[in-house]
This record gives sequence, structure tokens and C-alpha cells, in this order.
Amino acid sequence: MSENSGTIIGINGNLLTVEFTRAVVQNEVAYAVMADRRLKAEVIRIRGSYADLQVFEDTTGLKEGDRVRFTGELLAVELGPGLLTQVFDGLQNPLPQLAEHCGFFLQRGVYLDALPRDRLWAFSPTAAPGDRVTAGEALGSVPEGIFQHRIMVPFGLRGAFTVERIAAPGDYTVSHPIATLRGADNEVVEVTLMQRWPVKMPIRAYRERLRPGEPLVTKVRIIDTFYPVARGGTYCIPGPFGAGKTVLQQITSRYADVDIVIIAACGERAGEVVETLREFPQLTDPRTGKSLMDRTLIICNTSSMPVAAREASVYTAVTIAEYYRQMGLNVLLLADSTSRWAQALREMSGRLEEIPGEEAFPAYLESVIAAFYERGGIVRLKDGSLGSVTIGGTVSPAGGNFEEPVTQSTLKVVGAFHGLSRERSDQRRFPAIDPLDSWSQYSGVVAAEQVSLARGILHSGNEVKQMMKVVGEEGTSIDDFVVFLKSEYIDAAYLQQDAYHEVDGASSAERQRYVFERIHRLLGSRMSFNDKDSARRFFQSLTQTTRDWNRVDQNDADFLQIERQLEQMIAEVSQDA
Repeated sequence: MSENSGTIIGINGNLLTVEFTRAVVQNEVAYAVMADRRLKAEVIRIRGSYADLQVFEDTTGLKEGDRVRFTGELLAVELGPGLLTQVFDGLQNPLPQLAEHCGFFLQRGVYLDALPRDRLWAFSPTAAPGDRVTAGEALGSVPEGIFQHRIMVPFGLRGAFTVERIAAPGDYTVSHPIATLRGADNEVVEVTLMQRWPVKMPIRAYRERLRPGEPLVTKVRIIDTFYPVARGGTYCIPGPFGAGKTVLQQITSRYADVDIVIIAACGERAGEVVETLREFPQLTDPRTGKSLMDRTLIICNTSSMPVAAREASVYTAVTIAEYYRQMGLNVLLLADSTSRWAQALREMSGRLEEIPGEEAFPAYLESVIAAFYERGGIVRLKDGSLGSVTIGGTVSPAGGNFEEPVTQSTLKVVGAFHGLSRERSDQRRFPAIDPLDSWSQYSGVVAAEQVSLARGILHSGNEVKQMMKVVGEEGTSIDDFVVFLKSEYIDAAYLQQDAYHEVDGASSAERQRYVFERIHRLLGSRMSFNDKDSARRFFQSLTQTTRDWNRVDQNDADFLQIERQLEQMIAEVSQDA
């Protein structure tokens, strides 16, 4: 059969309008032919005999009448061993190899295999001839770093298949057939170490989807105690430039209780992406003592790259995350920044001349964002094990305005909101998560009633603070002033954390429960002071002592000594007999 092709009849930026004669399908991959180059594109709309395509490259040089070749395949990624430690672009081209191929300046129309075809992997079969298997079940495994990478029945197969042949233990490339399966209608399928999967279709080769409930420990106190994230849950981190999103991402990536970390840099500024690429290989994984990159994968698209590739990078990242979830692993996907992705959607929507929504974003923005976050979750696999994808998306609202459409659309679908504050960042209060505006629908590592008391004091202390701006400190009662000092103490001694300190930078769940229980007793105690100056001096000393406590290892003898010192300080001012 001859190839399916069409003719370009219109060009608007990276949007092509193509006339075709044979059938094409939504999300099909096509290539615009320009001299000796082929520019990759995706069908995003079909109208009769016309198709609109978004091109993932600069379209300079294309002209009306040029040919477009349709592949008959959906936009898909390669899934198999060798993904970890890699840095890909949004189309899953390995950037280091692409740089070697093209030099310092990447060329259009160059597409490389995502997985190396010459590398050998030590395959160990777990299935045997005669076994009945279904999509997603393991046929064997290969070692990939600290993990056993499952080789699974292709996710697209329907019904049960019989294993006719399985390869003996040995070394194989990703394209070498390692199993032959036969279906009920005598359909024969050859399975390799690698499979392909369309990026815009969720992988559902599991038994059941569960409701997220178990906290995902990040070792960031303000998150785990006050605004927790659930394993398999979703959360967003909106905030203005310079509020600490990147540092918070790195801390979460390093210390979160997950197996795999996937970073999707979907359109951030090139400088921030370069910082991520430089910093992550230098970060030490506390689990193994080796580089954090050994269990990390980065999808990299800067704001200077074509806008269509930003959208592809998001879907590429979440598809790979779902793939590792199918192995019973816990995956953390960090998308930075979904605002740039939404801007790419807005640009394409405008070129398609669709009816705009608020601030010219497409009217379907909310449903697209919801569909992305819904691909997270915790699932029970067919072998009974659990796997999860936790999605955290950063949002970069212009001017820190949380009322803009992307932030509001995201807040409607996520389970936790960690709003970064410019004011807290300017005051050097890190993490700069605003404790008054943030929220979470999940359960944390500390009892809810204890956290409720602390939140109440934070809100009451803020009200006193606002009142003192009007009437001054002298117009405030001593009781209200103590409430204000207690709120400042919670903020300075517990919510703030030194990200660069080896102990204070990561606080375990057990330590958070232990420390907060004692702080809770302090907050609930009635205190007596002669005047406001003595109250201020007491809380300044208490704050410094607690900060010193935060920097001491829990197994160190000084930890209990400082704890006794804190108890003695509180006893001296407490009215509770």
C-alpha cells in the first residue's frame, strides 16, 4: 500500500493546515517534508478532508504545496530499561546524544532512539511456556540501577494470551524478541524488552484504582505536618519568581519517600532548566549514598523551544511515570511549570481560531488540566502489589496573582495547595509556603487536633499583627500579644527550615510527631508575664533554643538535653500547676 500523504495549504506559525485524501486520525504523527529534512508534527484537529497539525519544530522554510506524510501511528514514547538517569526533550530525544550528533546548536528534523539499541540487558524470565497472561503482567525482569525493571505484556493487548516461548536467562538488546504470545483467535505477538505507548492515553493495565490515603513524607515540616501530600495524590505549588519553587522541588525530589523522580521542565526559563541539570547530578540520594540522578529522569523543554513541544513534554513525563507505576514502584512527577504548558495551549487555540475563554486561554483549559492530574493515583496491580504516581505541579502566575485561570483551574482538581508568598520570601522565611492561604485535603503525619490548635494560633496571631499595625503594640493587651508571639514562634521554630543543613534540611515523620507533640503542649499552656518586654525576650530565647534543637540529630545526647532545657523554660512561665 502506498504511503498516506497530504499537501500543505496553509501555514500559521507552527500550525499547518493539510489537505488529505485517505483517512487520518486524531493525534496521529505526521512529518512535513522540507528538502532533506522531515519535521515531526501531530494531528490536533480534523475537518472533512482538512487536518490541522501542530509542528514540534520551527517551520521556517515550509511553504504551501509541500508534502506531509502521515505515519498511521499515534504520538507515542518508548518504554523499557534505560530510561532512568536520562535527559530527554519533549519528544523523548535523548539530549546528550542529540548534542553529540548536532553540536552546540540543535538541528531541526533530527530524531534519535530514546533507548540505546546496542546496550545489553541481563534478562531473567519469570513466566514459563503455557502460562496465561494479560496486559501488564510480568514476563521477566532486568536490573536497572537499584530496581528490578519488569518486562511486561504490552499494555495494548486485550484478553488473555498463552506464553508459547520465553527467552532463556541471558543478555539481550531492547529490540530482541524475548517472548512469543498467542491469543484466543491465534493472534501471535512477539514481545521485546521495549514497548511503545501513546502519550495521551492513560495506562490502565491494573486491577483497581484506590483512593489516596497514606501520607507521602517529604521531610519538609510545613508540608508533612500542616499541608500534607498523599501517596498517589496531587498538589500544586503556585508562586511568583524567586519565591523558592526550584529549591523546594530539589528538597522534595531528594527526600520524598518515593522510588522514582521524574522532572518535567515544560517551558521554564532556560537558566532555571540549566540549574536543574547542573544541580541534580550533584545531589546525594540519602537512600543509596549515590547520585540522585540514578533514580531520576528529566524531560527538558525550555521556553525558547517550540511551544508544541511543551505540551508533548507533559504527556511524555506522565506516561513514563505510569509505566514505572506498573512495576509496583512509587513515582513522584514534578511538572515545572504548568503555566508555560497552558500558554502553549492558548497559543495553539488562538491559531485554531477557537472561541477563547478567560484571558484568552482555551475554554477547555480546566478539563485538560484535570485530565493530566487524573493520571496520578495509587493502583493495585494484577499481582496484588501497589504502585503510585504522585503529581506536583508548579504554577507561575503573572505577578503572583492566584486568581488567574491556570491557578484556579488547577486548584479545582488537586488535593493540596502550597501557595508560595512573595512577602515570606522577601522576609527570608523558607520554605515560603504561606501557612494562612495554603490547604490540604489529605491526612498528615501529626494528629489533626494538634495541627488544628496550631493553625488557630497562626490565624489569631495574624489578626493581632494586623491590629497592631493600626493601634500599635501599646494598644494591644498582654494576652493578645502572647498569642501573636506564639504564632511567630510556630513560624520561626517549626515552619521554617534550613534546606542546606544536614539535619534541619530533612525532618523524618517520627521526629515531626515527637517534636510537634511537645510544641503542642507549649502552645496549649497558659503563660504569665510581667510585661510585653519580658514576653518578647522569653519567646526570642525559646525560638533560638528550638532552632538549635532542630539542628541536633535525634540520636544525639544533646537532643534530650535541649528538650529538658525547653521544658524548664516553659515551666518557669507556665500558670498550669
